[in-house]
Amino acid sequence: MTTAPTTASELGLDIRPMAGHIGAEILGVDLSQPLTPELVAEIRATLLAWKVVFFRDQDLTQAQHLAFAQAFGEPTKAHPTLPSQFPDYPQILLLDNQQMGGGGGMGGGGTVESRWHTDVTFIPAPPMGSILRGVVVPPYGGDTQWTNLVVAYDRLSEPVKAMIDGLHAVHHNALPIKRGDLPSKLAKQFLGDGLRSVHPVVRVHPETGEKILFVNPNFTSHIVELSRNESRHLLAMLYEHLTDAEFTVRFRWQPGSIAFWDNRATAHLVPTDIPAGMHRSMQRITIAGDLPKGPDGFESHALDS
Repeated sequence: MTTAPTTASELGLDIRPMAGHIGAEILGVDLSQPLTPELVAEIRATLLAWKVVFFRDQDLTQAQHLAFAQAFGEPTKAHPTLPSQFPDYPQILLLDNQQMGGGGGMGGGGTVESRWHTDVTFIPAPPMGSILRGVVVPPYGGDTQWTNLVVAYDRLSEPVKAMIDGLHAVHHNALPIKRGDLPSKLAKQFLGDGLRSVHPVVRVHPETGEKILFVNPNFTSHIVELSRNESRHLLAMLYEHLTDAEFTVRFRWQPGSIAFWDNRATAHLVPTDIPAGMHRSMQRITIAGDLPKGPDGFESHALDS
């Protein structure tokens, strides 16, 4: 005799979709407490269906934030090149507008342009997911947006799909500068040895089998099989397409809010509208991912610097 699968409501969860194609809020769970296997399975299923899930009023310690991440995989170190600010929690990356020089700046007069991106795609196996916790949140401004890269692929025309299914692109750890110059120490830290990896332009989701448009304006440099001019035009079209408002969700942060996104199937946009003089401080943990694979069987790999 088999047991019927447990439903979200039977677990006490209230799942509320937030947009037509992406984003769902999950109510009825206390993430400061250990999660049962059934709760983990339901949260994972909701994540796979809606690509990013949100939790409110979660007053977590760093240890509890880490424990929540560990329920879904192996947390990575905070960043491949940037140091963690927390010696006891090297998995946690601090994202603080005052430390980084508010309004997208990094201090020293430099300003980094905010572009849509998927986290850390310049390494061969980018994170499976990212979990961002709101620690200090301004009363207004600072919303984050995500886009569903599965729907973005699905909405392409069949001739374009046929063309890009067999293409591969280089991703590198770039810092797009909007104004001024960055402190040389920060630039050297982030760029490191110039990390670069080759990924399929279309990756196949390892859990759902969905095809994903796997390029992003921040880290994708060029398409290997095309001339640089052809690559520039094709990528510009794909970037414009993947940011279509229909594919997106926008999240208004509050203290204690948590966003958990499938980094394999989404891109997101860091806000630049934090009011002058206001503080916004977030902490992020990323979960180790697998090597992306394309429809042609291509598997991602690193490029020598």
